[in-house]
Amino acid sequence: MYYDLPDLRLVAAIADSGSLTRAAGRVHLAPSSASHRLTQLEAALGVPLFARHHRGLTPTAAGESLLRHARQVFAQLEQMHADLAPYASGLNSQVTVFANTNAINCFLPEDLGDFLREQPRIRVSLEEQPSPAIIQAVAAGQVEIGVVAAERSLNGLETQPYRRDRLVFVVPAGHPLAGRAAVDFADVLDQPFVCLHAGSAIHTFMMNAAAQLGRSLDVRIQVRSFNAVCRMVAAGVGIGMVPNSSIPVVDALETVKINDPWAPRDLQLCVRARAALSPAAAALFDHLAGKGRLALTAVA
Repeated sequence: MYYDLPDLRLVAAIADSGSLTRAAGRVHLAPSSASHRLTQLEAALGVPLFARHHRGLTPTAAGESLLRHARQVFAQLEQMHADLAPYASGLNSQVTVFANTNAINCFLPEDLGDFLREQPRIRVSLEEQPSPAIIQAVAAGQVEIGVVAAERSLNGLETQPYRRDRLVFVVPAGHPLAGRAAVDFADVLDQPFVCLHAGSAIHTFMMNAAAQLGRSLDVRIQVRSFNAVCRMVAAGVGIGMVPNSSIPVVDALETVKINDPWAPRDLQLCVRARAALSPAAAALFDHLAGKGRLALTAVA
């Protein structure tokens, strides 16, 4: 079955206006031509798309179904136009980056901002993913640059150090854990947690870490940012686990070190091969690696 855009636009116009005549005017067709197109489309599909009555036309169930798909097609076309339009005004290329929650929330905004100001003709597509998924995507060639927590197996990828951070617990002032220097993750699983939203990389990591202990998290509330986690914890909603670099200065908040070996978060840049990167991706990789060297030197 072949569908052309004028037919789909006509179907949408009829559904929106409820009139074949008004719809024909919207899509710049004569009413007779519009009627002929609709009749041919219905005949090809073998089902009526509109019910005819004295008030005009209303979509049938089949018409509603076609209309949903047609609107998705129009949205995809608009997105395609939006993606391609910058090339007409001098865009050189686009670089795809996958990064974990820690990197996206704590380090990449400033570093990518500096890069994009220096490179106005490059666009960056940034997506949050858990570190194992990022490694797989980079190894498979689905994404050019990944930013991950240090992993034992990086599938032979080339890496560069990026940032050093550490996951810690945040608890309200006066909480029984507040006086502890450090605790194990297993020891706090009976506490209510404030977590990032389901689907975030760190939420997935926390759930998996609890599952490996044969336990589950008591998630009292989910929020959209580390700052929101800390504010909820300070308000006494529960405890949280966040990167140390993300913690705001709040009097009602205290931190507790996590003993588990996964708590240190040495973030790394990873690529299949630096030499095989596109010029834009290579420029971004080198920029982020340079930012990482400066930051790690300052920490040392």
